[in-house]
Amino acid sequence: MKFDDKSPRLSRRSLLAGALSGAGLAALSGTAAYADRRAPRVLIATNEPWGTYHVAPLLPEARRQGWEIAQLVPDLSGIKPGDPVPVVTPDRVQGADLLVVTGAGDWPAECAARFPRLPLIASSLAYQLPVEAPRAKEFRDRLRAITASSPAEAKVFDDYLGTRRPIAVVGTPQTDDLPRHAPEPGTVLVLTSVTRSSGTGGSAPGTELLLAAAERLTAAGKHILVGLHPREDRSLWERYEISSVPSVQASARAEAAIGIPGTVFPVVAAVGVPLVGCTDPRLQIPQYLLSVCSHTITAADEAVPAVTEAEPISRKVLYEAVGPVGGSARRLLKVWRKAGIRG
Repeated sequence: MKFDDKSPRLSRRSLLAGALSGAGLAALSGTAAYADRRAPRVLIATNEPWGTYHVAPLLPEARRQGWEIAQLVPDLSGIKPGDPVPVVTPDRVQGADLLVVTGAGDWPAECAARFPRLPLIASSLAYQLPVEAPRAKEFRDRLRAITASSPAEAKVFDDYLGTRRPIAVVGTPQTDDLPRHAPEPGTVLVLTSVTRSSGTGGSAPGTELLLAAAERLTAAGKHILVGLHPREDRSLWERYEISSVPSVQASARAEAAIGIPGTVFPVVAAVGVPLVGCTDPRLQIPQYLLSVCSHTITAADEAVPAVTEAEPISRKVLYEAVGPVGGSARRLLKVWRKAGIRG
């Protein structure tokens, strides 16, 4: 991976970033020794190098506490204009207090190697599989702390990292501002995944089943509201209403939701929306994501009865899958500060 891209585009974007969307990371300087005298400066590396949407929910609390957060990216090719998440390439970083990896894929592992002296924490912000990642061994001995959203996610993240250590359960920041569930009669939210892989991240099978299910639901008189994954092909879903707000906010309008189980499922369940999961033999899905589904289907003809019969999950199942609701970003930053910056 190249870290020394000095192209004009990069330089212009870096200059335009100024204080990296107001966070001040474009001119990072200093060392962790001075962390208690100024705002903590945190770098985040994710398995999806340009996928900033997992970091975005942290920004409101970070701003309230005066933290400076930026996502590490290989270059600026995958960053859309106006993205609210501050980004920085490794070669532009002059100093920081903490590196957080959200996975153990190639990019987080390369970033960990690039900054060997930074305190390191692993925080799960998206679901992983309970199989040890090949590159986890490269940095797991450096980890000062590990966090996950829920008890179930913590068990999976532990297997994924190949550790047997305590993991702090902090909840998911997406639950910090849940909408009030006010369903519109006949409205079904379709939660898409990603149909095609790209440099930003991989795809998930099941779109054909979900498209066919949406057709069956429409024929049954349901109004389809689509919550697009940030990397999904919009053109596949333009025959329906595509939500102009994020999927969690859109779920407030839905009597039920159907989709390919992913990170957003427990959060939508926390809103109080019954969920139906579309599964495919090629899909690998952690059990806790399936646990929040009232029903799962493998054929489009099952969609209408499954959605009609779907019910919200119990509080016990919800806590196991989503963790504590509310105040999650505050708890997460507290762990980062205690273990990584002042530990």
